[in-house]
Amino acid sequence: MLRVLLILLYMLASIVLGSAAGLYQGLSTGIVCGFIFFLFVLQMDAALIRRRDRKAHKAEIATLKQTSTVLETAVAETRVKMEEVTKAVEARATAQGKKIVSELQMLESLMREFAGKISHKAKSEPVEESVLERRVRQPATSYLTGLGEPELLETIRASLEENRVDLYLQPIVSLPQRKLRFYEALSRLRAEDGAVIMPAQYIKVAAPAGLMSVVDNLLLFRCVQIVRKLTAKNKGIGVFCNISGDTLRDTEFFPQFLEYMHHNRDLAGQIVFEFEQNAVLKAGVEGEANLNYLGGLGFALSMDHVQTLALNFEKLKNMGFKHLKVRAEILMQGMGTANAAVAAEDFKKLLERHGLNLIAEHVEDEKTVLQLLDYAVDFAQGYLFGEPRAVRDDAIKPVEKTETKAPVIPFRRAG
Repeated sequence: MLRVLLILLYMLASIVLGSAAGLYQGLSTGIVCGFIFFLFVLQMDAALIRRRDRKAHKAEIATLKQTSTVLETAVAETRVKMEEVTKAVEARATAQGKKIVSELQMLESLMREFAGKISHKAKSEPVEESVLERRVRQPATSYLTGLGEPELLETIRASLEENRVDLYLQPIVSLPQRKLRFYEALSRLRAEDGAVIMPAQYIKVAAPAGLMSVVDNLLLFRCVQIVRKLTAKNKGIGVFCNISGDTLRDTEFFPQFLEYMHHNRDLAGQIVFEFEQNAVLKAGVEGEANLNYLGGLGFALSMDHVQTLALNFEKLKNMGFKHLKVRAEILMQGMGTANAAVAAEDFKKLLERHGLNLIAEHVEDEKTVLQLLDYAVDFAQGYLFGEPRAVRDDAIKPVEKTETKAPVIPFRRAG
């Protein structure tokens, strides 16, 4: 619109100039002068427009050059950062790979030593009857209980050699929300026909033979593998890993265990090591030093199989204990029998002053839960919240929370 008005103005000026020239030089001369003036004005206007456009283009080009320089700088910085990230990822992958190789090598060594000790023990005692013959006469659900020690040792050896070792997990929930907070890891062996060899069965053979430290180490490696999978998406989930008193006092295996955990301190927030009360009370100077070292690495410790509550809680705190497991029936009925210094209603406050969480075990019904809430119990464990289930290692998918009795990760029942 403005352009049209300018052209009309140029035409008007040309007409006026032509008219003035025509009064003195004639009509034809006036027309020619007006037309020439109109063309001249148009050319001047076009020149001004071109000059303005050139300035605008130059400004745009300068802006583009500046933007290009900024982009080139950003790309260079991004390339450098990507190279740093790539190197960090490669270094981490290499370190992780070395850890896994180290785990597998140590696990293989333990398996060989375990199997060797079992074979030696089994061969040192005659077997009157083969396992197969006994199975023919007894059902799979009961024949294990009737096996002699040499036969059971042979069954355990075969289970280990053929990697029939299962890890069971039982949930530990917070109260009153009943939100999943931990799992307790439990080990089971499977015989060739799928019959489950419970701890009560293999411990009576493994402990006298001095093999419990190896069992604990096998369980430890499985725990580490499971923890890494569980915490890939949810680092708020921890796993309780049981260690026997035999292992705590084992001068051969426990130093290896401590060295291994020293190199895996990144798992300190996810693994809780659990010891029976009797093992802690009889740990001795060396055992307590081992507990102190483990706690010093940042790993939380837990005590279970509690029979007496007459404990030095300050000492437990200093060693690194964060959790105390007490059977629900003791809290509800047996505080006096357990030599507790306070009533059940005040027991949580006593533990709290020493930085200990209270976990109620063997919780089987809702009535028990209601009473435990009166005692301000932190966590609870029992069949009411979930029974131990065998983990399928290749299908662990942790979730944020679980409902009561509902499985939280894909489990399979033992055969």
